[in-house]
Amino acid sequence: MSRQSRAKPASPFKRFNSSPEVIRLVVMMYIRFPLSLRNVEDLLAERGIDICHETVRFWWNRFGPMFGADIKRQRISRMRGFRNWCWHVDEVFVKINGETHYLWRAVDHEGEILESYVTKKRDKSAALRFFKKTLKRHGKAETIVTDGLKSYPAAMRELGNLERREMGRWLNNRAENSHLPFRRRERAMLRFRQMKSLQKFAAVHANVHNHFNLDRHLVDRQTYKANRSAALADWQNLVA
Repeated sequence: MSRQSRAKPASPFKRFNSSPEVIRLVVMMYIRFPLSLRNVEDLLAERGIDICHETVRFWWNRFGPMFGADIKRQRISRMRGFRNWCWHVDEVFVKINGETHYLWRAVDHEGEILESYVTKKRDKSAALRFFKKTLKRHGKAETIVTDGLKSYPAAMRELGNLERREMGRWLNNRAENSHLPFRRRERAMLRFRQMKSLQKFAAVHANVHNHFNLDRHLVDRQTYKANRSAALADWQNLVA
């Protein structure tokens, strides 16, 4: 039987003049920090990297979802065997061209953003689609904390997990706090113009935020620096 060597997948950075390190730096700066495209261009110019703000836009659109998917795939594989999850679910209003849309979020008990989903309504049908999407990707949760929106119990009753629901004052603060980094980023971007672009950016931003969320207020300085170095090293190895 003849042995055939498996072809190595083509590098996504092929035919790009800039190095993968520069591309990863640009994408990280734009997604992680509340910077505009031109802010990133100016900061890179100070470092001696001459690129246009339209290049920043192109790179984040091209590589951002790729990096985010790689982070998410690794995290799901590590957490797949863990079942004592407590999910916190909440939705937030987002304006697109003056029209109200809803960004649904599921956050676990450690503050990791599990899923981000954009809909035009927040009725039972929208909640059902969100729960199905989250359950399919992350498995079942021990407890699901929600606010008083009636769409949640209606959707959970149909899924057969209504007994897992919890609701109470301040119980869902973890989900509400998860919206704050996105809100800061949204203001720097001067809002969104399309539902598709909101969904794309919200998903990528959530994964990048998870990757660099080091809980610096809970650990000492040395531990934080070690965790930060490890996160940066892992970032440089994405899609390698």
